[in-house]
Amino acid sequence: MASLVAIVVAHDSADVLPACLAALAGQHVPVIVVDNASRDDSVAVAEAAGAQVIRGARNEGYGRANNRGVRAADSADHVLIVNPDVTLRPGAVDALLAASRAWPDAGLLAPRLVEADGRFFYQPRSLLAPYLANPGGRLALPEGDACAPFLSGACLMVERALFLALGGFDENIFLFYEDDDLCRRVADAGRALIHVHGAEALHGRGRSSAPEPGRVFRSRWHQAWSRAYVSRKYGLPDPSLAGLMTNLPKAALSALVLRRAGLERYGGSAAGALAFLLGRDALAREGLH
Repeated sequence: MASLVAIVVAHDSADVLPACLAALAGQHVPVIVVDNASRDDSVAVAEAAGAQVIRGARNEGYGRANNRGVRAADSADHVLIVNPDVTLRPGAVDALLAASRAWPDAGLLAPRLVEADGRFFYQPRSLLAPYLANPGGRLALPEGDACAPFLSGACLMVERALFLALGGFDENIFLFYEDDDLCRRVADAGRALIHVHGAEALHGRGRSSAPEPGRVFRSRWHQAWSRAYVSRKYGLPDPSLAGLMTNLPKAALSALVLRRAGLERYGGSAAGALAFLLGRDALAREGLH
């Protein structure tokens, strides 16, 4: 299976990497781990599992790191982008490859994602998916292979040449909405997004990185900023002002009642929206250029 290489981006992911890498090894998939300046044993874990490791001097964000990994996978026809908190069930890789042969117009293929509580994750709409409109967000779970409006970046298979021809993930985005953006560009190129029902993966949502102080604020900042960025990119209404007006009073109330969790959540969203309105850059916030 040398024509398929998995790309796993790690950042303080030592707790979840062993299961992820063992599942890929069990299906004979070579792995490139791109380490985003982990402070734990992520590199040692990856090397012990036999993965090729690309070490980053700093956390470059999800999209940039994946792009580095895909460029390094120069022996691959397809790449499998996998979050470190995703464990592919036996047979999942074969099912994805079979689907790519069965649906030759597919640009992106993704497995059925099962959350830790057993719930089948499927997003019935995307901000950037006018090609499969579902304004009310009605959830109808697929019972087999299906075209989808969005495929989660938690696990995606794509032709390496197509990924590179489209420019990979948008490197202006540090975190969030980079998968929506890639899905949109793949669809705009005339290729389908295929949910592969027979391929199953367990997803430990939110466990890719170890918890740290300020993580919620930072995540919500980037979520608000990235939503505004992709909205502008595709000519959609800018959500920043509405986001600021919605979240700022909630942040103030949380501060008043000394509720730190609310302050981080709503304050992060308000700060990200304000930063976009002021023309500030997500990469500059992270010290990247």
